[in-house]
Amino acid sequence: MTVRIGVITWPGSLDDRDAQRAVRLAGAEPVALWHGSHDLDGVDALVLPGGFSYGDYLRSGAIAALSPIMTEVKDAAAGGMPILGICNGFQMLVEAHLLPGGLIRNDHQHFVRRDQKLTVENTSSAWTNQFTQGQEIIIPLKNAEGGYTADDETLDRIEGEGLVAFRYAGVNPNGSLRDIAGLTNPAGNVVGLMPHPEHATEAGFGPDTTAAMRSGVDGLAFFASAIARVAA
Repeated sequence: MTVRIGVITWPGSLDDRDAQRAVRLAGAEPVALWHGSHDLDGVDALVLPGGFSYGDYLRSGAIAALSPIMTEVKDAAAGGMPILGICNGFQMLVEAHLLPGGLIRNDHQHFVRRDQKLTVENTSSAWTNQFTQGQEIIIPLKNAEGGYTADDETLDRIEGEGLVAFRYAGVNPNGSLRDIAGLTNPAGNVVGLMPHPEHATEAGFGPDTTAAMRSGVDGLAFFASAIARVAA
């Protein structure tokens, strides 16, 4: 069985090709999808990639969350399809109310880019089942509006239901409340995170040594997880 994973492109997307490459490296078939379409082309899973959709006007991801294809994305999410939102894609998922809370300007008011250490908090989702609980991974991070925020009641519910998928470890790079770097929905099929796993899927193009922008493949497990879930 060949697993087909769709990657949606919006005006301003800039990591869609990287996501397609990551899908291919993990052993699935990438399928390019367009934001203005209502056709998911029969894919088994979806990736909402990073970038600056619509120039981040209004709020990051807010306009993209109203795109025609998001009708199908919401239906697919309700039907249990694995859906991953990366950075701008995570912002779209919260703007579309597929994940709780919101993403706001980094607390230090600057764009941040770094090889970021994460702790895996949830290994039961469609995108995290190939990790182990408490595993530390390094995934590249690059954002200006990456601060996760929610009211105390929502934060307590997220914690109580085990919906935190990843936390920042070592340093909180953007002021995210409770060090939250990524979330899953209660069904475990929708996951969003600010770091970029598609940039850590091939040796030589991601983090694993003490030198700057390094080699590592910690991001491969995200896509391998989705493949395993679809094939199960």
